[in-house]
Amino acid sequence: MTDDRSRDLEAEIRAELARADEAPFDLPATLPVVPLRGSVLFPSVVLPILVARESTRQLVEEALDADRVIAVAALRDATVEEPKPEHLHGVGCLARIVKVLRLPNGNLNVIAQGLVRITIGDTVAEEPYIRAQCEPLDVPETEPTVEIEAQIASTHRLLQRLMEISSSLPVELDSMATAARGPGELADIVAANVGFSQDERQRLLETLHPAERLTVLLEVLSHRLQVIELSRKIESDVQGEIDRGQREAYLRERLRAIRRELGEEEDDAEIEELEKRITNLDMPEPVEKVARQELDRLARMSPAAAEYHVLRSYIDWLLDMPWGTFTDDNLDLRAAAAQLDADHYDLKKVKKRVIEYLAVRKLKPEKRGPILCFIGPPGVGKTSLGRSIAGALGREFVRLSLGGVHDEAEVRGHRRTYVGAMPGRIIQGIKRAGSMNPVFMLDEIDKVGQDFRGDPSAALLEVLDPEQNDTFSDHYLEVDFDLSRVLFIATANVPEDIPAVLRDRMEILEIPGYTAEEKVEIAQRYLMPRQLDEHGLTSSLLDLDPTAIAAIVRDYTEEAGVRGLEREIATICRAQAHKVAESMDDDHERPAGIVVRPADLHGFLGPVKFFTEVAERTAVPGVAVGLAWTPSGGDILFIEATRMRGKGELQLTGQLGDVMKESAVAALSYLRARAEELGIDDSAFKRHDVHIHVPAGATPKDGPSAGITILVALASIFTGRSVASDLGMTGELTLRGLVLPVGGIKNKVLAARRAGLRRIVLPTKNEKDLEELPAQVREGLEFHFVDRVDEVLDLALTGAPPARRKQDAASARRKPARPKRPEAPPS
Repeated sequence: MTDDRSRDLEAEIRAELARADEAPFDLPATLPVVPLRGSVLFPSVVLPILVARESTRQLVEEALDADRVIAVAALRDATVEEPKPEHLHGVGCLARIVKVLRLPNGNLNVIAQGLVRITIGDTVAEEPYIRAQCEPLDVPETEPTVEIEAQIASTHRLLQRLMEISSSLPVELDSMATAARGPGELADIVAANVGFSQDERQRLLETLHPAERLTVLLEVLSHRLQVIELSRKIESDVQGEIDRGQREAYLRERLRAIRRELGEEEDDAEIEELEKRITNLDMPEPVEKVARQELDRLARMSPAAAEYHVLRSYIDWLLDMPWGTFTDDNLDLRAAAAQLDADHYDLKKVKKRVIEYLAVRKLKPEKRGPILCFIGPPGVGKTSLGRSIAGALGREFVRLSLGGVHDEAEVRGHRRTYVGAMPGRIIQGIKRAGSMNPVFMLDEIDKVGQDFRGDPSAALLEVLDPEQNDTFSDHYLEVDFDLSRVLFIATANVPEDIPAVLRDRMEILEIPGYTAEEKVEIAQRYLMPRQLDEHGLTSSLLDLDPTAIAAIVRDYTEEAGVRGLEREIATICRAQAHKVAESMDDDHERPAGIVVRPADLHGFLGPVKFFTEVAERTAVPGVAVGLAWTPSGGDILFIEATRMRGKGELQLTGQLGDVMKESAVAALSYLRARAEELGIDDSAFKRHDVHIHVPAGATPKDGPSAGITILVALASIFTGRSVASDLGMTGELTLRGLVLPVGGIKNKVLAARRAGLRRIVLPTKNEKDLEELPAQVREGLEFHFVDRVDEVLDLALTGAPPARRKQDAASARRKPARPKRPEAPPS
């Protein structure tokens, strides 16, 4: 019954179309405009239009009562609820209403036939519906050519191919296309019936020239055909994968049954054990999802497969990580402070910072850990301090040495595609710690290198950034790991060698070298007991007098830290252990204990290794003592200057850097400019070459802080006045005679004290740096703060200036005048 009704409706529409073709009409000046949503109406094409809006229903009813002619224009945006004139495309189609079907819900199904292309012009009215001025577009006639015939043939061929692979096209489309009158009508019929997008159809509607329209149609039709063919191929591949997966699942189930019959259920038990571990671990949801996916792959994989062990290793790494495992921090501030004091002497600034961190954690437990960086010379206890901090906090301690690391994969790990791939050393360290909040020490961070394999310091940026290290991604694990609860502590010797962007992410804490008094205290409290224990001795068998320790510090070591001191103590312990062991071999009683005093050191350690030579080397003019900073602490620097007959050239030796060479040139220029004031013959600079040498030529030297020392050495050689033997100096020199501040003051002062200097010249702006020096270090030292070079020369050069010496010598050679007789008093 339904088929009969459809056939009757189709016949009725065909009859209406025939009558419409015969009925003449005149194009009115204005037309009601029907907004078309999601489709485009073409000339010579019949299109059903569903009308639901009240205003559009009124438009249709009024058109039925008139000439049934309307304008149809597609909406630019199909989601617009209340269309306005600006929402319509400028090119539409003139249409005649062929039939109207009234639906039970009150909506209308309007059968409209496209007539000609029109432009939608100025709007005349918007209520109750849009009415606009419309004009027909002039479509040019086309003469049949070989090219057009070829395009028509290509269109029919593509259309037939499309109908073969797509069941959604009407079966009569091929005959409709064959009956088309010309290329323009062919393009319109195909565009209206093939599933083009609205934009593609509108483009075809706006293309007026039939030949050009057919060219556009071929382009769009070819693209549509490619899309459908590719879609069919993808569906076929997916279906093939599904069928293959079902087949594999069936076969695996059969294989499991066979293995159960053979008693080979070990692999199943292994998978079940891994499944149980995943369930018991407190993994984040994304990580657990990845672990279960990989476990499912492992369960479907044969143990003989090459990838089986790679996948099993990856799952083991995921499950071995301490997900959700944290150690409880020791928040007893007094106990933590006592532990730090028991492990390390002094270092008050660092200890204060750690206690402050604990105090903040006590008030705000979710506070993220700071990124600390201990900078100081070797042997001052940076690494052991990190271990002590871990003990005070009650956390695990992990140390990663970055010295010589050149490969980014050392930090981030290798991707699993590589043979022998492993996680990076950050993840490995967390696994060893067994908790997600250890104290993680990045040792020697200033010695990280880079080459063609990447830049490890760039990978460390994410690790040491508290704002993003909670989602750290290792290349091997490929899941986010939270490092925000880790307390990272880096160590370095030279802050300038740390990349600036990396240094910016860390809180710098400087640990300077120790004074002689501090070294004696450290040796008594820590070094001596440790070495006695390591050598199997007791304090009753060996003891070091404090004066002997001070003598070792002065005569056998020259360092900022205490490593060399501990080695010398170990040498003494070995000698005593040898005596004790020999007496036990000879069945003698243990020898009596000894107390090592300064006079005994020669027998244990040999001749003195270091001695003060400042007075001897500065006894002649041309030698000045400067204070220098090195990665191993402070040191003194002898600047030697001499002159010889020549042409006024300057020669610099001692492996000096560019900055230090420029300081020497500036010093000589200043000296020549002030020659007359200093009593120096200006022609001496033209008749003599100057040679400046800094001993220890195998050691590179650079920096501006030797500027005033070089000037003093030059002034000494040209004036013939020696430099004070108890004076050390540091400061940058300018051509205007100003003394600028420098760095490393504490280490330089310690070096001066070790060398036996008693007077130190510093720039005035460095006076604030002395506040960090303990009182016992400043004791016995005389500090002179200067702003200008004149003050330095007055302090450094001994003896009278040349002009005064000449005057004094002339006075000494002159005979003493005979005293005059007193005149007789007047009578």
